[in-house]
Amino acid sequence: MTALPLNVRPLDTGTTFRNQVYHSLKQAIMEMDIYDHSEEIRLDERQLSEMLGVSRTPIREALTLLEQEGFIRLQPRRGVFVVRKTKAEIVEMIHVWAALEGMSARMAAENAPAEDIAKLWELFRDFENSSPKEHVNEYSDANIAFHRSIIALSGSALIREMTDNLFIHVRAIRKLTIGQTDRAERSIQDHKAIIKALESRDPDLAERLVRDHALGLAAHVEKHCDFLE
Repeated sequence: MTALPLNVRPLDTGTTFRNQVYHSLKQAIMEMDIYDHSEEIRLDERQLSEMLGVSRTPIREALTLLEQEGFIRLQPRRGVFVVRKTKAEIVEMIHVWAALEGMSARMAAENAPAEDIAKLWELFRDFENSSPKEHVNEYSDANIAFHRSIIALSGSALIREMTDNLFIHVRAIRKLTIGQTDRAERSIQDHKAIIKALESRDPDLAERLVRDHALGLAAHVEKHCDFLE
């Protein structure tokens, strides 16, 4: 069992403390690398109260909301723990993500402004003259930003909301696996093909490429991530 540092955001006194604590903690949990170690991640109410400068009441209210959304679990007499999924659960989540991101790519190819699509190239400019595997941490961040951008380009608030609750696990697994085998090299080639399909306004191709790219991650997890059992 371990307690990882949380990158919590300062609170704005203009809104309720419960809502601010909820959003701050949710964002911090989403940015955690929850699968790169074997121990459970425990959150400490007293520490959170001190970090955020609020009483335990809004902390507990926010934690209840996060538990309802499946981000954490509250265990009597043990504490608060960030939820970690099994390999089978993660594979299922990636399949759902593949469908949602694929639909996002279709919608982006049909409706996203050309200048917004063109900005996707900027995510990979730093890797044009070097292998992404040589800068795996930086490439991992670009990789995650790319997939979030595809969701945003859909223009669908509902898809963004649905993928938010999957993102914590999909992000953590993408970051963990991107440096394994030749995934980084294949990833950047897939991304370039996806951008070209979006620029060509080919919704069928864009959707298929994005879906197959995500399903490739699911297959990799199924084959190589036995530590998640």
